[in-house]
Amino acid sequence: MLTLKPLRSLIVLAALICISGICVHAQQPAPPPSPPRPDWSAPASQPTEPGQKAPPAQNPSDAAQASQNKVPPIVSTTGLVHLVATVTDRRHNFVTDLEQSDFKILENSTPQEIRFFGRETDLPLRIAVLLDTSNSIRPRLAFEQDAAIDFLDGVIRRNKDMAFLMTFDNEPDVIQDYTGDLGLLTAAIRKQRAGGGTALNDAIYRASEKLLNPPAPHGPNPEVRRVIVVISDGDDNLSDHALSDAIESAIRAEAAIYAISTNTDWLSISGDKPHKIHVEGGDKVLEEFAEQTGGRVFYPYKVEDLAQSFVDIGTELRSQYFIAYSPKDTESVGKYRKIDVETDRKGLTVRTRKGYYSVAPPPAGK
Repeated sequence: MLTLKPLRSLIVLAALICISGICVHAQQPAPPPSPPRPDWSAPASQPTEPGQKAPPAQNPSDAAQASQNKVPPIVSTTGLVHLVATVTDRRHNFVTDLEQSDFKILENSTPQEIRFFGRETDLPLRIAVLLDTSNSIRPRLAFEQDAAIDFLDGVIRRNKDMAFLMTFDNEPDVIQDYTGDLGLLTAAIRKQRAGGGTALNDAIYRASEKLLNPPAPHGPNPEVRRVIVVISDGDDNLSDHALSDAIESAIRAEAAIYAISTNTDWLSISGDKPHKIHVEGGDKVLEEFAEQTGGRVFYPYKVEDLAQSFVDIGTELRSQYFIAYSPKDTESVGKYRKIDVETDRKGLTVRTRKGYYSVAPPPAGK
């Protein structure tokens, strides 16, 4: 049996041991902080010799671009303005043998330096077919349908070109989305019926927006040729957008507008081809669209007259010149810039879009 004195000694000893343990624990240094996470986006440092500066870090995409610059491809390039030009002689024959030195480009009357040039623009086509189904063209609807089908049949190339069908009366409506299947396009065209007002400007505005982001072609070159084909009498009575809005939207989309008029007023059928002896009303609107975007207007009288018109459009789309230049004016962002393309050869006419709206270049590395 323990006595009181030894018991007190044990209690004191245990207390001293506990106090000692607490002090030791309190005096232990705090664990070192965790090392910072590595910045995986930063370039790895490279060892250098004494007194030698480290070489600048190189983006892998820069090296790839440098190898591509050996033979510069004709692709969309930041800071370049792309033009597709058609050249004809006095007899309206296509001229396809010009050299880069034969062209002169003026932007707001200032000469520009051509950076890229090519005689052939055999690019994949992205076509918006705009079919007027308003009440005003009811007697000519079958004509429009035949015209649209014949055009697509003569122009669309299998596994390369694509088109979408949009009708417009009270408002525009995409009936058939992008496809290269002529069967789908033909079936969609044949189903249409006429009725309602005419919202032509709205249709061109919406089609241009859709052409801004078309399906990409196969292969490394993302470039496509954007075309709007309008089959209408040109009389707009219901659009929310003004004519100038529609033209601006087509210019921003770099889309050329080719119009086939269904209006037979003042149409002469004498000679080889029908032609207008007086242009007024809706035909003036169609000509304004074509002139500002580098397209053309056709005035067929009957379906048989369409054949040569479609041959001309198809031939023109593949008999043009690709021209790209870097604007000297880098400050006037967001403003419209007028373009004039001329050639020194006499008797030739150059047709291309009349201008463009400048945009700010993306930040470096984007």
